[in-house]
Amino acid sequence: MSDEWGSKKLGLHPEDSRYDSGLAESVQSLQEEVLTLHSATAAGTSDSASRPLHGDAADKASEVQDSERVDSTYGSVSLTESLTQTCLPPSGAPETDSEQLDSLAYLSEEGDTLLHLSIIHAIPTLSLYFIDLAPKDVLDIQNDLYQSALHLAVYLEQVEVVEALVEKDVNLELQDRKGDTALHLACEKEHLECAKILLRGPRGPQNMQLQNWKGLSCLHIATLKRNQALISLLMESGADINSQEGTSGKTPLHLAVEMLDRSLLLNLLQHRPKVDAFMYNGCTPLHLAVGRKDAGLARLLCQAGADILQRNREGDTPQDLAEGNNQLLAFLPFDDLKISGKPVVTSA
Repeated sequence: MSDEWGSKKLGLHPEDSRYDSGLAESVQSLQEEVLTLHSATAAGTSDSASRPLHGDAADKASEVQDSERVDSTYGSVSLTESLTQTCLPPSGAPETDSEQLDSLAYLSEEGDTLLHLSIIHAIPTLSLYFIDLAPKDVLDIQNDLYQSALHLAVYLEQVEVVEALVEKDVNLELQDRKGDTALHLACEKEHLECAKILLRGPRGPQNMQLQNWKGLSCLHIATLKRNQALISLLMESGADINSQEGTSGKTPLHLAVEMLDRSLLLNLLQHRPKVDAFMYNGCTPLHLAVGRKDAGLARLLCQAGADILQRNREGDTPQDLAEGNNQLLAFLPFDDLKISGKPVVTSA
């Protein structure tokens, strides 16, 4: 089998820089080993679990294994030791080759494992083989971009691989360099099936309040994507409809008003949010609707019970912001009589 044929067969092109942390050198050095593992697995040979890395690749795996990783999973833990403890063969079975364990613990210069590479290059047979053999701690390795295998599988919508990783009880709350968990990515890419799998993990869904470095939870992202199916799925799994994003304190209701999306606002109102939720500056969704001169959104919020006299940090009420706009004022009735801060509207 020639190197050229092997590259075409598996789709490994070292010049590609797709998705990840510079795979050119690592893919070139691993092509022979990946081909060997993939061919053995596809053929169903009995010795597929004992194919070792050899030569320079084995030396490189050993060197990387000894180096200290700077990520949230390992520090300087020996991956080979973890594999040895987890992958011991049953009594009477052939001994597992230590060099093969070294190959499973391989880390490229960019921190990628063979599993990262097989996912990137869409070799599900090899990915599932690795997942079946490797212990959870190895499956949770993050590369230099802090991407776990689960991040990549979700990003590339490899549903079968995502399901296998979740069944292996990998850590669902690992965050990449942007602070995104795998569920954040599923919402960002609107991969509904991946999101469903992540939310039914063996330990249940992740902490739904987790925010990325932009201060967004998964529900905020689904709202910004206007994806009502994702919103409903997240709400059924325990997301908080009143959660505030981390930069200005907007709730999903604020975000829907900002986007001037009537359909989205109606959908969110069905989940009974706090209609007078505050941003950090004291503005309610009604403040935003009036400030954007959208009478339709203002009417929906008033019908849901929004307080037209709630003051923000600058002392302005929605009524004040509507001054001079007769169309808006028609939805913001005013009377001097108030009970507990709420206006009492009398009919003519």
